[in-house]
Amino acid sequence: MKTVPIVYFSDILCIWAYIAQLRVDEIHEKFGDKVRFENRFCSVFGDTAGKIAKAWKGKGEYDGFNAHLRHAAGHFPEIRLNPAIWLTVRPASSTGAHLFLKALQLTETAGGSQPGTTAATTWALRRAFFEDGRDIARWDVQWEVGQRNGAAPAHAEALIHDGSAFAALAADYREAEAMRIEGSPSLVLNRGRQKLYGNVGFKVIEANITELLRERTPDQASWC
Repeated sequence: MKTVPIVYFSDILCIWAYIAQLRVDEIHEKFGDKVRFENRFCSVFGDTAGKIAKAWKGKGEYDGFNAHLRHAAGHFPEIRLNPAIWLTVRPASSTGAHLFLKALQLTETAGGSQPGTTAATTWALRRAFFEDGRDIARWDVQWEVGQRNGAAPAHAEALIHDGSAFAALAADYREAEAMRIEGSPSLVLNRGRQKLYGNVGFKVIEANITELLRERTPDQASWC
C-alpha cells in the first residue's frame, strides 16, 4: 500500500496548531494508514515576552494578542478557548515543553511507552494551555499531564539530563531551518516540494494527499 509521509512542524503554544488538530484528526479518519505523520517542532514562541513586545508593540501587547486570539477562535466553534488566554498565565517559552515531548518521543520510539503516547500528551498539553489556562512551560505541569496520558516522565527526565532530548530537539529546529519553515503549523509533503503553512483548509490538504496517492501511468506527461 502506498503511504504519503507528512512532516508536520508546529509550536506547542501556537493557536493555529491547536486549531489544526481538527484537520489532522480528519486526515487520519479519511486516509488511515495511507498517511504517516512525522511530528517535529519549530520555534515560534521560544521567547514569548520578546515576541509579544515586538509583534504587538503599540497594539495592546498581551491585551491585543488576547483579543486577536479570541477573534480567531470565534470562527471555529468546535474548539474551546480560555477567555483569559495570555492575560493571567504567560508561559515564558515553548522550548521546555518541546524538550519534554521530544524525550517522550524518544521513549516511545524505543518501545518504552505505548504507541500514540506522545501524540496524546502533545494534545493534552495544548488543551491544558488553550482551554484550561495552565502554564505548560512548567516542568511540574508537563510531568502531571504526561503521567495522566500514559507517559513515563521519569524516563523523559533521564533523557533530558543525558542530553538525548536536547539533541533530538536541535535536530527538529535545524530541519525546520533547512526546509525554510515559515511558521506553525506547517505540513511538508513530497520530499519538500509541497509546503502547506498556517490556516490551510482541509480540502486543500486533502487534494495534495490525494494527488500524491494517485497511481502514475506511463502515458502521463512529465512537467520537468
